[in-house]
Parts: sequence; structure tokens; C-alpha cells
Amino acid sequence: MLKTLRFWVALVGLVSVVACGPPPRLPEEIAEPVALPVADSTLARTIQAQAVKYPGKSGVLSLEDGRDAFAARVALARAAEHTLDVQYYIWRPDMTGLLVFEALLEAADRGVKVRLLLDDNNGRDLDPYLAELDEHPNIEVRLFNPFVLRGARVLNFLTDFDRLNRRMHNKSFTADGQVTIVGGRNIADAYFDATEDTWFVDLDVLTVGPVVDEVAADFSRYWHSASSYPVDQVLADTWAARGTVSLIEQVEAVRARPEAKAYLDAVTASKLLFDLRNQQLPLDWVPVELVSDDPRKALGAARPEEMLPQQLNEVIGEPQRVVELITPYFIPTDAGVAAFSDLVDEGVRVRVLTNSLEATDISVAHAGYAKYRRDLLKAGVELFEARVQPGEPQGSGLLRISSGSNSTSLHAKTFAVDGERVFVGSFNFDPRSFNLNTEMGVVIFSPALAKRMDEAFDHSIPQRAYQLELRDDQIVWLKRENGETVVLEQEPGVSWLRLVWVKFLSWLPIEGLL
Repeated sequence: MLKTLRFWVALVGLVSVVACGPPPRLPEEIAEPVALPVADSTLARTIQAQAVKYPGKSGVLSLEDGRDAFAARVALARAAEHTLDVQYYIWRPDMTGLLVFEALLEAADRGVKVRLLLDDNNGRDLDPYLAELDEHPNIEVRLFNPFVLRGARVLNFLTDFDRLNRRMHNKSFTADGQVTIVGGRNIADAYFDATEDTWFVDLDVLTVGPVVDEVAADFSRYWHSASSYPVDQVLADTWAARGTVSLIEQVEAVRARPEAKAYLDAVTASKLLFDLRNQQLPLDWVPVELVSDDPRKALGAARPEEMLPQQLNEVIGEPQRVVELITPYFIPTDAGVAAFSDLVDEGVRVRVLTNSLEATDISVAHAGYAKYRRDLLKAGVELFEARVQPGEPQGSGLLRISSGSNSTSLHAKTFAVDGERVFVGSFNFDPRSFNLNTEMGVVIFSPALAKRMDEAFDHSIPQRAYQLELRDDQIVWLKRENGETVVLEQEPGVSWLRLVWVKFLSWLPIEGLL
């Protein structure tokens, strides 16, 4: 009994000492000048040959197919000759995660300087790989807002919740300061159509031109921010963290699997990879602007004008005709409902696609959204909820919102305004994106891309999502299939137990955390 008591006293003492605050502050850094685009790289020469015809504009290509999105990242890593700047919220050590790590390591072996910045919220299983990568002379790894206790992470929240509740949700992949990929995808099998268990509908854009300079500068300020720590300062013993199996050995084991070979064969056959190799990418040359939170938001120290929502408002302007929003986690709050209601009153058509309860991967987020549905519908907002539909995937990208996987979930974060301006990035329409996490994205002034979203809401989305309506003040779900419309009066595709659970979650005072 006495030994048990001593153990718990020691544990409490350890937590109070180790998890009572953030890691030790780094010495004040002198920010490096932002690296200018490398003029003598193959990527630079290829892009300049096209860009000279479109002064002041950026080339944009939407990456809707998951395998194309994976291929594009690996291709950029292989094409890089000088630098790779890589920034992500989630990176899983699964098949695609390990293969992208391999691509970074191969680039570093060629002499490419690789900087890898990861949020530490989902990094429990990454420590051995990050320690090994960081030992390469051409690779630097930093963790954003790291946890002090590496094992029992939940204990960190007991005394350091305010800091650890704020995360870096940004996502970018930039090669030679010339080409970047920005959007909603993290690095994991589910985001790249590489699993039969879970599959995310997502969206990135590959861009070249002036906006890449903005992304490179934004990466640099995050890299040098007070919340970014060299990984060797966070991992107490990098050799212990490495474990016994090397990264290359893990990759070789992954490549030996039949499912990995089938996936890589499909990626190799992608048209996008062919176009990349033959310098035939069908880029849309248009004005593009980066919007991004100041990294001080993670410390609660950013001013409103330094945060993405106000920047979006300034770049997008006031909608005049139509707003079309696609977001996986839609929690508008009372203020959002009022804002959408005002838009509709002013004659603006508002259409929203989010996850249904059967499709969402986060039930608590649906609980935060569901209580606003009736008010949104009363205000005249058109609501659609992505549904899971068995069978083969149809269409592509945002239009392919059904698949044969066991779990399909919408993960893209994009919206279009007035058929002219489109946002693509990491920003969810929820309180967490507004107030807590850092976010980034690009505003693309492309009528062609906006038209595609408009057409999706007109045709594909109503066929592959539930449309919500109010009938006798009750919500019903319209399911259109094979030319017929079925009216469902109960939340479709879920058990009564899950409905009860979500209802309970909706009563909890946690909206500000969602």
C-alpha cells in the first residue's frame, strides 16, 4: 500500500514539474532572410518559360484525385534541386507517409536542403522517424507547439491546456521556391485514396508563380516562430527515439506488400504524373493571393488583422450573388447563422455542403453543427450533407463523394463567391479555425474554377448528398437516386445509439473548442 502511494505521489510530482508549462524557450533567433526563388533550377527554367506570357499571375492546377495529389508531392520531391519546405498538421507513418519520408530522404541525399515543420498534436508515433531524418546533414526537423511528456501525452493537458489546445493546421509542400501544393490534405493513406477502410474527399491546388514567394515567406515565419522547436531539443534521447528498425527498412517492408505495389502502379499510370514529367500541366493562369494566420495566434498574441478571417474578408469582399461553401466541419455559431441570414435577405444565394452524421469522422463536430440546421434552413440557406454510398467511386475529386470504402468522409475546405473567387486551404468553418488553430489557404480569382463548383452544386452534389428541407418545422433528408427522390424523416444511415450520443454531445458547453 505504501509503495503504491509513493508511486502516485511521484507521478503527480513528475507531472507538476514536467508538464507545468511549455518547453524551455529557445534563445532569441535572428530570422533568416526569406530565400528567393532559385534561378538556376530546372523547375525555375520550366516555369519561367510559361510565366513570361502571364505577368503578375500564378498558374493553378486543382488536385482533386487523391492518387494525383500523392504523385504530385513525390514528383516535386524528386524534381527539387535546392530546397524543400514541408509543413503539415498530420503525418501518419503508414504506407504513403513512409513513402513521402523516403522521397524527402532521397532528396536530401542529392544535396537538397529539407526543412520539415510538423504540428506535434498527432506525432506520437513519429518520434523515431523524425529523429532519424533530423540526423541527416541536409534535413532539419522542427515541431510546432510540442508536448513535453512524449509518452503519456494526455497528462500534458492537465496543466498546460491553454497552450496545447492551439495547433498549427497549415499544410504546404514547396520545392525550390518555385512550385507549391496548398490545401486540405494531410499526409496519410486516407487522404491519398490508399486505403479501403477510410477515404477522404479532399482538395489541394498546385501553384507556380508569384504566390509561391508568399508561401515561402509564410513558411519561413512559421519556421522561426516562438512555437517551433528543433526536434532534438524536444526528444530527450534521439537514439532511444529511433528504435531498432531504420526508416529505409520500414519503407522496404512497405514496398514489399502487394497492396503497395498495386497502389504505386496506379500512381505511376496517372495522367498528372505524365503531364508533370512532360511539362504539360494544364495550368490556369490567374491572380492568386495567400491568406494565412500569423503564427503568434498559437500563443494567443495575434491581432485581428493578422489572422486569416479578416484577411479573407478583405480579399474576397462582400458577396453580391452567391456563396457556395464546402467544409467537413460546419459549426456556424449564432453569429454565423445571423451572417448567412443577412446574406440571404440581401438576395445572395447560400449553398453549403458538409458531412452527414453517417459520413463524418468526428461526431462531436456534427453535434456542434446539427443544432443550427433548423435556423439555417429557416433563413433560406440550402444545406447538403455528403452521404456514404456503396459501390465504385463516381466522378472525381469533390464530385466523387461516394466510394466503395467502409467509411467515406468529406475533408475538402473550399468556397466560391459570385462565380469569380475561390478559396482553397486548411480553414474549416468552425470556432477552432477562427480562434484557436493557425490556418492558411489561397484565394484564386478564377471564374473557371468557380464555375465548376457551381455546376457541382447544380448537378452532382444533389445526386450524391442528402438535401435538407423543413417540412412542418421538421428536418427531412431528400435522397435522390436513379431518377427518384426518397424523403427520410430520421437522420439517415446511423443507429439510434449514435443519435443519442450526438444529442448528448450537443448539450455540452464545448462549442468554443470545436
